[in-house]
Amino acid sequence: MRVLVVEDHARLADSVARVLRREGMAVDVAYDGRTALDRTAEVDYDVVVLDRDLPGVPGDEVCRLLMREPLRTRVLMLTAAGTIADRVQGLTIGADDYLPKPFAYPELVARVRALGRRTQPAVPPVLAHGDLALDPAQRVATRAGARLALNPKELAVLEYLLAAQGRVVSAEELLERVWDEATDPFTTTVKATMNRLRSKLGEPPVIETVPRAGYRI
Repeated sequence: MRVLVVEDHARLADSVARVLRREGMAVDVAYDGRTALDRTAEVDYDVVVLDRDLPGVPGDEVCRLLMREPLRTRVLMLTAAGTIADRVQGLTIGADDYLPKPFAYPELVARVRALGRRTQPAVPPVLAHGDLALDPAQRVATRAGARLALNPKELAVLEYLLAAQGRVVSAEELLERVWDEATDPFTTTVKATMNRLRSKLGEPPVIETVPRAGYRI
């Protein structure tokens, strides 16, 4: 899942990004509304976590402009104002969900995941293929009943491949949806992660390489 965090308080923005990355999400950060609009013009984000009180271009205006575009992006609006009227106004301008500050990180993660699922075709709560299973909510993968020791990026790659339901996924698509803007587009990180993932999944192999096309389960 690709997420953009838009928050002018750098420490909070970076903290939110770290928490979401630990959950296997690919996260970019913008500290003002203008930068957020530039990023969303270049990247198809699944979820934008948007502070309402931004300098320059306010969060409300960013949300309105996003809603004018034919995007699948979902918006989770954050604000220090938590009255019912504030929430209604935020939802009225196009936000998909609303979370007042201060918030608990587990709730933020849960809400981002819920919005992310709405941008994708419906998938089962537990993704499975043969004796391989992955619970996205619990961040747990098992094979033949044994838990797999996967790091967040390996879990994210496996989740994306399982959710593709047999569709071939290119390395470029994985790089865009699982990693973030800090990743060198010419890096071998996808191949290296895939090699580690295959090793941890064991035999018989479940990830197939399709020459000049990508990977599929």
